[in-house]
Amino acid sequence: MGRRSKYPPELRERAVRLARGSGRPIAAVASDLGVHRETLRVWVRQDEADTARAPTDWRPRSERS
Repeated sequence: MGRRSKYPPELRERAVRLARGSGRPIAAVASDLGVHRETLRVWVRQDEADTARAPTDWRPRSERS
């Protein structure tokens, strides 16, 4: 059973959007929002994993045309 987050989902979404789109260091964005920098880093990495696109062709390169 997972632990309930003390941060609302809206804050998490906003923080990730700012961290990925502002060009500022994660620590600076986290400080501005009152979130620990490691918490924001984990959120950003999870978002990157969630939005990563899987290759559409799983065959080895040698077998592709």
